[in-house]
Amino acid sequence: MAANFNELTLPGVFEVLPVRHRDDRGFFSEVFRLSDFSERGLPVDWIQDNHSLSTEKGVLRGLHYQRPPHAQDKLVRVVRGSILDVVVDIRRESPTYARWVSLVISAEKWNQVLVPKGFAHGFVTLEPDTEVNYKVTAAYSREHDAVIRYDDPEIGVDWQLGDSSPILSPKDLAAALLCEQDTGFVYTESQAREPAH
Repeated sequence: MAANFNELTLPGVFEVLPVRHRDDRGFFSEVFRLSDFSERGLPVDWIQDNHSLSTEKGVLRGLHYQRPPHAQDKLVRVVRGSILDVVVDIRRESPTYARWVSLVISAEKWNQVLVPKGFAHGFVTLEPDTEVNYKVTAAYSREHDAVIRYDDPEIGVDWQLGDSSPILSPKDLAAALLCEQDTGFVYTESQAREPAH
């Protein structure tokens, strides 16, 4: 059975909900089917799978992206635990430039998020021992790897941390603001598209 696709408030960013078939043994799920994506004109040329483990609640990874020509589409899912996932439009001249959307991705809900090229991505773990698996359409390139400060005031992400401080890597802690970076992405009218069905 085909997955369900819900386009979020940033055009081109989708929550993907694969179907799970349950019985007394457990469940079976097609977590990716090429035809579900290709018939909607969405990325299918995944070339690398990444897997991360965050042992603590409150680990924040992001906001990450790769500059062209090594830009990445990402398909993100959680295989254990849960995250607040955040996507930010970083395409200059986009009608939604510097705007963000968030949603909870969890092993329980079994949902995914599709992050297109031209968007930065990050997440914060909502419980300990959370494992995240994501597909990408370009291999990691150190020279094109970039990160935006998680608390950039121009973007203003609500990470729902309350009074807690996030657990950050040195790289993420030292990240520059969006206004200090040339992301390499510029919005064009050809990127405006009809919502997927």
